[in-house]
Amino acid sequence: ESMAWSGNLSKNIRELRFLMCQSSPASSSARTFVEKNYKELKTLNPKLPILFRECSGAEPQLWARF
Repeated sequence: ESMAWSGNLSKNIRELRFLMCQSSPASSSARTFVEKNYKELKTLNPKLPILFRECSGAEPQLWARF
């Protein structure tokens, strides 16, 4: 499954920041997305900062700084 849009992220976005809980069921989809897609995102956008903040009980969020 290819994410064709992922190679263009660094053209418009200056930073991606993920906030999630390390173990809660509410954050499981966010953790799965990061595990499956981080390598490709970073390979296609090597200079784009992709940050992860883990906090017990946090609701999953994705922040993009333009």
